[in-house]
Amino acid sequence: MAKKSVEVQVSDSDFAVYLRESVTYEIKMESRSKSRLRGVVLMCVLLAVSGIVYFGYFCPEQVCALTSRDTSWSDWTFRFPIQDNLGKPLPLHSSPFTSKISSPGLSYDDVLNENFQFDMNAHDVMVFLHIQKTGGTSFGRHLVRDLDLERPCSCQRKRKRCYCFRPNRNEIWLFSRYSTGWKCGLHADWTELTSCVDSELDKNEGDSIKRRYFYITLLREPISRYLSEFRHVQRGATWRNSRHWCGGHAATPQELPRCYKGSSWEGVTLDEFAACRHNLAANRQTRMLADLALVGCYNTSYMPSDAERNRVMLASAKRNLAAMAFFGLTEYQKVSQYVFEETFNLRFAVPFEQNNTTLSSVTLSTIGRDQIKMIQQLNMLDLELYAFARKLMYQRFERLQKRDSQFPERFSHLGELPGRQTEAFNWDQVIDGDDNSSVTPHK
Repeated sequence: MAKKSVEVQVSDSDFAVYLRESVTYEIKMESRSKSRLRGVVLMCVLLAVSGIVYFGYFCPEQVCALTSRDTSWSDWTFRFPIQDNLGKPLPLHSSPFTSKISSPGLSYDDVLNENFQFDMNAHDVMVFLHIQKTGGTSFGRHLVRDLDLERPCSCQRKRKRCYCFRPNRNEIWLFSRYSTGWKCGLHADWTELTSCVDSELDKNEGDSIKRRYFYITLLREPISRYLSEFRHVQRGATWRNSRHWCGGHAATPQELPRCYKGSSWEGVTLDEFAACRHNLAANRQTRMLADLALVGCYNTSYMPSDAERNRVMLASAKRNLAAMAFFGLTEYQKVSQYVFEETFNLRFAVPFEQNNTTLSSVTLSTIGRDQIKMIQQLNMLDLELYAFARKLMYQRFERLQKRDSQFPERFSHLGELPGRQTEAFNWDQVIDGDDNSSVTPHK
């Protein structure tokens, strides 16, 4: 009888699995049964090795981990998992410890990849998250009216709606107010859009398609934005048709009571506007960019500590904003236009206008220091989010500028396209103008 030591090694770039088994056998040429047994043993060894390799390397940690590991807030706050970002968004859960933090669309870094191209002829979709009083109305019109496209959007004056189809078929490439309407609710936020857009497009196009999503948005200096919303509500706006959808249902009246009685809050004073603790104007930008499932949606009893709830929402909003393919700032129109055009390799036929004098700036000059401090306190999250956004946008701007060998020429001639004239299409609204979808009609 002879003894033989058999070593099986399976290697990969990141790991190696070693298995040693001592197999004892007698060499008997005349016994075929022993030879067959040896083959069976070797086959079992190979199968065992394959199983170890699979469960040790390919099997997800959540499924195959032998011991549980508690997840801390710091683990998920700034984690950017690698994924292909194709298809339907992952389901949202009410618990931050069981939900997989994931970007619903291609990130900015994905977009800057050398081989990237926003493909109008494939299944790429741009999703515009429109936050109230940030200049989104003007930007939304630019998207449907002023982009230099092979097949321009076809707009209907009376409906204030445009058909934005791909060059080769009647399939939507832009999900926004002026192209699809408020399909996911009036001024839908990040939580609503990521759980809604894909199914709405499937219903609209009658088929389930694996799409690539590119989320975009605008932010505005928080004090000016808050005052702009105050003036808008003072004139009769309510946004009462907003769904505030989260966790599979709309916010209940108990979770989100109204700040006013009757049909609107028309004529409200600034102090009254600020005094309502349920007023969503405060820190609106942070709330609309955060994954609200992480804090129990609008059920404040899920996370009784306001400080912890605020910390989680702000961290989530920063993460989602940083992962967006594009965001612009209302106060930096020219830089925002350049970043958009260079990111998507699309050109606008008009230069973006800078509105330095708005109703909110006029209002700001008429209120006292105590009221300004009160507004700052109410919007502390938005102020920190905006500072983060401004720094990040200029980092992106500088990165794009370094890649552009013709930057001085490009930047000085934004919105100028040879042989292209934009037809006048006046919808008579500016940043602080009326929004007919949200203002209560006068009787």
